[in-house]
Amino acid sequence: MTEKKLVQAVLREGGLLLASHNKGKLRELEAAFRGDDIDILSAIDKALPEPEETENTFSGNARLKALAAAGLTLGAVLADDSGLAIDALGGAPGIYSARWAGPDRDYDMAFSRIMKELGGDEAAMGARAAFVCVLVLILPGGEELVAEGRVEGRLTFPPRGVAGFGYDPIFIPDGEERTFGEMTPAEKAGYSHRAKALAALRAELGLS
Repeated sequence: MTEKKLVQAVLREGGLLLASHNKGKLRELEAAFRGDDIDILSAIDKALPEPEETENTFSGNARLKALAAAGLTLGAVLADDSGLAIDALGGAPGIYSARWAGPDRDYDMAFSRIMKELGGDEAAMGARAAFVCVLVLILPGGEELVAEGRVEGRLTFPPRGVAGFGYDPIFIPDGEERTFGEMTPAEKAGYSHRAKALAALRAELGLS
């Protein structure tokens, strides 16, 4: 049996725990493995605590979250860290994207902060930005796989669309005129950072 076949067997026998409490992310992660005959549970299903994100990179925080959950399951663990990186703000909010929305995840507050940091509506409109996602998969034996996805685009204000989550309503990917918030999940998957990271991970696992 090839190594990829062995990993696939491990996933199908032990299942996959998604170490996230973000329901929007969980929908996208779960959809990526639908049809693979893998039992999937989330940190919400298992009532796991959210670890404090103390690293200074997306990959560091994704690994931290995966390791925090790895000791609580016999199966594999997949964790995501992702965010919006704005060129004119030196990559901010970046790893602090969720924190800019506050403890109640008020993204209207985050949008207002972005406009203020960029110098007002006119300066914010069309500002270059990227969505970045890093996935870390930890297998039962301790092996780690890392995959990254990135999508470039620009900002728009006021927010547009009610689909998606987080910063989706203010982000227009290159090649589009619609925000992620105006796209269906299938349309967003054609561009998104998380979809790219998931595709890379699936290829590494031999699932694509």
